[in-house]
Amino acid sequence: MAPEVFRATGTDVNVVILRDGDALTLIDGGYPRDVGAVEDAIRLLGRRPEDVEGMLLTHAHIDHMGAIVAFHERYGTPVFTDPTEIAHLRRDHLEQATGKDFIPMLHKHGVLPWLVRIARAGATKKLALDGALVFPSDGPLDLPGAPAPVATHGHTSGHTAYHLPRSGVIVTGDALVTAHPLSKIAGPQLLPAVFDHGGPDTLAALDRLAELDADILVPGHGPAVSMPIAEAVELARGRARA
Repeated sequence: MAPEVFRATGTDVNVVILRDGDALTLIDGGYPRDVGAVEDAIRLLGRRPEDVEGMLLTHAHIDHMGAIVAFHERYGTPVFTDPTEIAHLRRDHLEQATGKDFIPMLHKHGVLPWLVRIARAGATKKLALDGALVFPSDGPLDLPGAPAPVATHGHTSGHTAYHLPRSGVIVTGDALVTAHPLSKIAGPQLLPAVFDHGGPDTLAALDRLAELDADILVPGHGPAVSMPIAEAVELARGRARA
């Protein structure tokens, strides 16, 4: 996506790898059965999963937790996320659409094949992690790539995006995406309403993104796009109003 910033893909979901010399940072981890794809992506960079010095979670939905949980359990790799999201990651509570939410939607665009695909990827697996850490400082973290957390609460109560000021990249997670199998449109947008757990906060989170100096958007779902983040936010807002 930019020098030393790489996007790998799982099952309709993105994973971001930051490289600094021999060391890596992993942002999000796909579904449980996407772990092998994440490991393969790391090896394509000439590195090993053990070279991941730290992992960042945008939010604790099953489609972002796969390699995060696996690497933490196998290698003891530390996981950092928003303090509010830690309880969600432990599954003290759950802010996630469940199967029954999609029953009324089975006749709609893309829903049934997507449900089958993610079930095969491990979407129904019970996954939790106890031991995640709060960001140790404000601003850029002392991790490869120097990512800076940006609070974008809304999609979940502790959702976080990650800004890479040195490369002009913003990793938006699910606060702002560019495509989804249940959406008929392409380009910057919010996720379909069934995935929204934050109501007005989901729109308010876009304000935080629009303030950033970034012109490469790497979302949780959909392709990366090159455009000023403020322009991408305006497009998403317009589509949400429509």
